[in-house]
Amino acid sequence: MEAKQLTGSQAVLEAFIAEGVDTIFGYPGGAIMPIYDALYDYNDQLKHILVRHEQGGIHAGQGYARTSGRVGVVFATSGPGATNLVTGLADAMIDSTPLVCITGQVFAHLLGTDAFQETDIINITMPVTKWNYQITDATEIPHILAKAFYLAKSGRPGPVLIDISKNAQLQKFDYEGYTPCNHVRSYRPKPIIRKEYIDAAVALINAAKKPMIIFGQGVILGKAEKEFKKFVEKSGIPAAWTILGLSALPTDHPLNVGMLGMHGNYGPNVLTNECDVLIAVGMRFDDRVTGRLDKYAKQAKIIHLDIDPSEIDKNVKADVGVWGDCKETLPLLTLGLEQKDRTEWVNVFKDYAQKEYDQCIKEEIYPKTEEMTMGEVIRIVNEVSKGEAIMVTDVGQHQMVTCRYAQFNQTRSNVTSGGLGTMGFGLPAAIGAKFGALDRTVVAVIGDGGFQMTLQELGTIMQTGVDVKILILNNQFLGMVRQWQQLFHDKRYSFVDIQSPDYIMLAKSYGIDGAKVEHRDQLAAAVKTMLESKGSYLLEVMVGKENNVFPMVPQGCSVSEIRLK
Repeated sequence: MEAKQLTGSQAVLEAFIAEGVDTIFGYPGGAIMPIYDALYDYNDQLKHILVRHEQGGIHAGQGYARTSGRVGVVFATSGPGATNLVTGLADAMIDSTPLVCITGQVFAHLLGTDAFQETDIINITMPVTKWNYQITDATEIPHILAKAFYLAKSGRPGPVLIDISKNAQLQKFDYEGYTPCNHVRSYRPKPIIRKEYIDAAVALINAAKKPMIIFGQGVILGKAEKEFKKFVEKSGIPAAWTILGLSALPTDHPLNVGMLGMHGNYGPNVLTNECDVLIAVGMRFDDRVTGRLDKYAKQAKIIHLDIDPSEIDKNVKADVGVWGDCKETLPLLTLGLEQKDRTEWVNVFKDYAQKEYDQCIKEEIYPKTEEMTMGEVIRIVNEVSKGEAIMVTDVGQHQMVTCRYAQFNQTRSNVTSGGLGTMGFGLPAAIGAKFGALDRTVVAVIGDGGFQMTLQELGTIMQTGVDVKILILNNQFLGMVRQWQQLFHDKRYSFVDIQSPDYIMLAKSYGIDGAKVEHRDQLAAAVKTMLESKGSYLLEVMVGKENNVFPMVPQGCSVSEIRLK
């Protein structure tokens, strides 16, 4: 191919087109202006979504990546624009979300002079990126961006940040085309599968009397949902999920026994400490899942499947560590499994589920109190959506309730901030989620606290016309903090009483229809109106001020010490 002259900015956009990028979330500024100038001529090939804040942009990129299974792409300028990405980078890093973020930077000759809007974004973001790199010469752009996309999406995915100085964006060079990257020296995205570990795991599973599966987002990231379902069904083993694993297996699957962790279901938590073999698939034994590590599954043999060898033995010592991509390792395990009748063991989970329903769930989803509950709202959303909607949650009580009670028939339907727990994630992530899955209904479930952190992204909805259903569960408190203050700090409610604007009036000022529900008899019709509306819609539901989320594993306790009330 004959070389042609391109600017660095044009080379960036050519890289995107070659990588199949269709959507960019961003906010222009001085140091990234040459790229935006080049973008003017690429409008027919690349869709740019103008967000209202760079944090909104990166959360939108995360939402897009989570529902589409592709790499999210984000633009920001130097200085404050770049630093506004840091929370989203940390969120994407801990939740293994593939992103390529491009930040503008001051001219190379000004680096280190404290120039206007100069920050050392490379050193700032090093701990919260899978890789980052600063470009000061345009000739590096094609191969560095190829490496960026490869690293972001391969192996255990994650965010990559490329900082490009203004002179490199403007510089013309001989462009010889774009070659995608498929290898980086010393980087092995998928460890070699070792047959002896597969055989050892199969032997443990076949000998088990009371085995249990716990699965995380690795199943979804590995696109291994079918392989996982076959493994679960052939083994007959009950399977419980982390909140990022939610939707990898349909909610109503007979062997799906619910959620693990602090606000998880009763049976999976208690029986973690009674099973004889615990098979962990694509999860990292986060502290919210394990509770006290010195009292976690001590009686069980642990089999841990993960693509990232550093996760094996990091928190929980594995008896067998199965390295590799679970799309490849699960079929090898399934092949060796003996089919066994595990009805008696599965029924133990069902007994616990019935006890939890009678003592906890029933009053949450069918309350007899005058006040509405978050659980009953999610139950009605399920009834109308039939489990087909993508549910995007912010962080707090509403998040735990939605994860517990929302129903999902298909994968990539649950988008939430897991490891970092970022308030303000919900609204922008829902916008990105919709752009990543234009044919699906997207419902953003958000608390009154988190909504006020990024409500400016209503402007993004207004300008793009994107169709997002926004459900604010308003308890007039920072509910999760208040619950802890009630239970563990003698009801000393310190700065958790939060006031809200008139959300319906606010939405209307952005051209978004909405309604407020304060009485139960209005609820079902209002949810139906929201889900059937054409275009975005905001529904605010006033729920009980001091309702708590149960069950709960108190901090510092073992998972078997879970409280139903």
